[in-house]
Amino acid sequence: MKFIYPAVIRKTEEGKFQASFPDLECCYAEGDTLEEAVDNANEAAYDWLYLEISEDGDLPPVSDLHDIELQEGEEVRNIAVNIRFTEGWDE
Repeated sequence: MKFIYPAVIRKTEEGKFQASFPDLECCYAEGDTLEEAVDNANEAAYDWLYLEISEDGDLPPVSDLHDIELQEGEEVRNIAVNIRFTEGWDE
């Protein structure tokens, strides 16, 4: 199953990139480059979603990109996560 959540990415004063998910509470990632931050955001979102699903939690609704308020220098990237469910996956 494919899940797509927006991540807000910003460059820090130290030159690194940080990503946060407005819809996924306490889900963050960072990287030395934008590409690394996006890759790490994908992994963080996967872990967050997998844990929530495995604990029978409800997934939060996805924010509309136009509703996300950005600060100067921030950008939004949609992060796609594929989770494969197999028989007995939650046992």
